[in-house]
Amino acid sequence: MEISGIFTAAPAGGRCPVEMASFALLDQLRIPYQRVEHDPADTMEACAAISDALGIRICKNLFLCNRQKTDFYLLTMPEDKPFHTKDLSHQIGSARLSFASPEAMEELLGCTPGSASVLGLMNDTGHRVRLLMDREVYEAEWFGCHPCKNDGSLRIKTADLLNVFLPHTGHEVTVVDL
Repeated sequence: MEISGIFTAAPAGGRCPVEMASFALLDQLRIPYQRVEHDPADTMEACAAISDALGIRICKNLFLCNRQKTDFYLLTMPEDKPFHTKDLSHQIGSARLSFASPEAMEELLGCTPGSASVLGLMNDTGHRVRLLMDREVYEAEWFGCHPCKNDGSLRIKTADLLNVFLPHTGHEVTVVDL
C-alpha cells in the first residue's frame, strides 16, 4: 500500500464532498490534525501500515443497530481488539445488536461501508446515532480515523475530539469496556 507523507492542512481539492466537509469542520473548529492519503483501506491489516505512518492506532469503527433497527450505534475501538456483541449489549442495555445496513450508514453518517468514522457524526443532525467508545480509545492521547472516506486517515488529539468536536455536533460519548 502506498501512503503519502504527512500533511497538516486540508487537500486543495479533488476529494469527495463528505471528506472535504470533514476537513472544513475541523478547520472551522480549529482542531489541528495530521493526515495521510493512501489506497482504500478495506481491512484492518491495511490500517496497520497507516497506523505506523501516523504513529498512532487507527480505530476500528462498527456501525450497529438493535433488532428493530430503531437504535443506532457507532462503536469505536482499538483495531486489534476482538468484538463480542454479548459484552457490549449488556453494557448499553440493548439486546440483539447487529451490523446496520449500508443504507442506514449512508443516511445517518454520510459514510459508506469501510469508511465509518466518528467524523460522520457531523451528518447526524437528528442525533439518532449513539457514540460508543472503548475505554482504551477514550483514554488515549491520540485518535485515528478516516475523514469519512477510507482513502485518507487523520490523527487528532482525543481531547479535541471529546471537548470540541463532539460538543459541536451535540453528541455524547458512552465509554464501554470491551
